[in-house]
Amino acid sequence: MRGGMSGVPLSAERIYSSAETLNESFDPFALRKVPTGIADLDSIVSGGFPEGSLVLLLGDIGAGTQEYVYTAASKIALVRQHPEMRHYFLGQACDDSVLPERICYATFSRSPEAILQELGASFNPEFLIAFRDLAIFRDFSAAYFRNSVVPASWTHQENPFETRSENVLEGLVSFLDENARGSLVVVDSLTDLVEGEAVEMRDLVTTVKGLQRATKEWGGITYLLLTRGILEKRFEQMVIDSVDGCLTFEWRTYTHSSNRQRYMYVEKFTSVLPHLGRDKIARFPTMVTSKQGLVVVYMERIS
Repeated sequence: MRGGMSGVPLSAERIYSSAETLNESFDPFALRKVPTGIADLDSIVSGGFPEGSLVLLLGDIGAGTQEYVYTAASKIALVRQHPEMRHYFLGQACDDSVLPERICYATFSRSPEAILQELGASFNPEFLIAFRDLAIFRDFSAAYFRNSVVPASWTHQENPFETRSENVLEGLVSFLDENARGSLVVVDSLTDLVEGEAVEMRDLVTTVKGLQRATKEWGGITYLLLTRGILEKRFEQMVIDSVDGCLTFEWRTYTHSSNRQRYMYVEKFTSVLPHLGRDKIARFPTMVTSKQGLVVVYMERIS
């Protein structure tokens, strides 16, 4: 007998009718969102990215990946400290969005002090203070440099892991498992792991795939940073394929000019792009200001 248990044949008309009924009761953009901290982007994606997303920030050197992270984390931290400033820092589109409880920051080659110094030099003091007060850092530099010529005294750490056999990825997984729930997580960066040959490429991809599953349980949002062109193309595509979303940051030059412009666009986001109209599939020229962090200058529709 064809069809379901009732014996009624399954037809295209029934499929689409059922889908329409489902669509009326289920709005994918009504899911809980986490603000990106970029007001123009948040307005387009209805308040941010879906809670529990693993997002790759893939970019040219200096094109905005680091500034995006600092902006997103600092603005969320500022609103945590000053709820009355929510509209000013995040915009009206984020009224119903979920704010992560903390910033969970993992670094491999740079110290937390260097990160805070860079943020403080880039933005206004209130950005730095809010970020610092909400952040939990884990510095994996001792393990990262363990088998290199870099002396232990340079990392200023002793016995960074409870067991000497624990490698960088194991330490990262343990740190996130303990702290990532409900957090804005930053893994800074996959580039370090690739350049330093600290991990096998297969293990790195498997870990990213595991993170993609774990983030759904943790909530919040997790950002992975990766410099474009560092990985072989096939491995880069494997990483992109393993995450929920990918924001690309690039430099573009003008014809007959030496000027350059930063651009940001959504390269992949399965739960976001299918619900955007053609007029909202955009490339964003960006700039960085000390008062607002990374901001969108205007919007160019991608044809």
